[in-house]
Amino acid sequence: MLATADALGRLLDAARQVDGRERVDTLDAGNRVLAADVTSPLDVPPMHTSSMDGYAVRAADLAGASEGAPVVLAVSQRIPAGHAAAPLAAGTAARIFTGATVPPGADAVVMQEMAQVSDDGRVAFAQAPAAGEWITRQGADIRRDSVILPAGTRLTPQALGLAASVGCAQLDVVRAVRVAIFFTGDELRMPGEPLEPGAIYNSNRFTLRALLAKLGCEVTDLGIVPDRLDATRETLRRAASEHDLILTCGGVSVGEEDHVKPAVEAEGRISMWQIAMKPGKPLAFGAVRRGDQGSEAFFIGLPGNPVSSFCTFLLFVRPFLLRLAGVKHVTPRVYSMRADFSQKKGDRRNEFLRARVNESGGLDLFENQSSAVMTSTVWGDGLIDNPPNHAISDGEIVRFIPFSELTR
Repeated sequence: MLATADALGRLLDAARQVDGRERVDTLDAGNRVLAADVTSPLDVPPMHTSSMDGYAVRAADLAGASEGAPVVLAVSQRIPAGHAAAPLAAGTAARIFTGATVPPGADAVVMQEMAQVSDDGRVAFAQAPAAGEWITRQGADIRRDSVILPAGTRLTPQALGLAASVGCAQLDVVRAVRVAIFFTGDELRMPGEPLEPGAIYNSNRFTLRALLAKLGCEVTDLGIVPDRLDATRETLRRAASEHDLILTCGGVSVGEEDHVKPAVEAEGRISMWQIAMKPGKPLAFGAVRRGDQGSEAFFIGLPGNPVSSFCTFLLFVRPFLLRLAGVKHVTPRVYSMRADFSQKKGDRRNEFLRARVNESGGLDLFENQSSAVMTSTVWGDGLIDNPPNHAISDGEIVRFIPFSELTR
């Protein structure tokens, strides 16, 4: 069996960004991946702006102001946000609001709480401001011609806001990765259908479809395929023709009814099989020929147990898909956290244990770590990456990967 790090390395080495790009509205670009750098055509902010509601002044006009001897100035203009500002006449103040343009000639803003307005509309200042006080300088956030989002950036909500802040109405993005998915098992039924003896509901279909949607993939769901070699081969051929990746669930082990592996070997190749991890050992990677096109579609076969399928998708399929989409950094952040439990015996494989963060900032372990217990993935906050043959002691620092890092 291949070590998890070696297995992931092989997948990422094989992944190449898909061909093609498209231009989409920035409002619709969430979770897409930039195909080109976004360069700002302007400074942000594009002018000096006020950081406070108050009064724009010339600092020199308030030199020597004190509680005992305040300086009183006439208000020469009122500047709301979004309105032009006239030059500030010496010896006057401008009423100004947060985000508004600082008038030429002003070099400080006094917050309104530090000013006293008299009945005749003039303003008294009992303290001299420093030059630049409460002014956000032009270009303080973004400088014109700077790259604000490099190619390969996955567009989070905040990245969309950043692009919009420099006026980008549309963005060039890598085309969506095309994924065909199907499920094997004569025992599988869809929710809403009756359960005959020996049948189970196909929960993996819902989990994997939702995970693929979060990654922005274009998904073709080929449904449940009968447990027959000929049916599996035919579905593989159909899936390979127009997709970048074929993703299957179930049928990759070594039982007499496990037809996916021999079907892929007949229609293409298996270059990796069986990972030294728990849960999720029977993970397969390879490719399926595209008829007479002389090219291949990637293939990843996930195990059928729901936790195994879930974990192997997060740890292997997700980074592989992100790399196909052109994302450069696909490794999730790992946190060092305290185990508030003990596990006296380690497994010979790399274990990924479902755990959650408790109120004291440590980790609790879900009692049943079976690969069939999907409850653990809802109860838990993430996975403990436990090395092979390692027993965990209460209070030990372990490697923890939050689900929030693995499902975004």
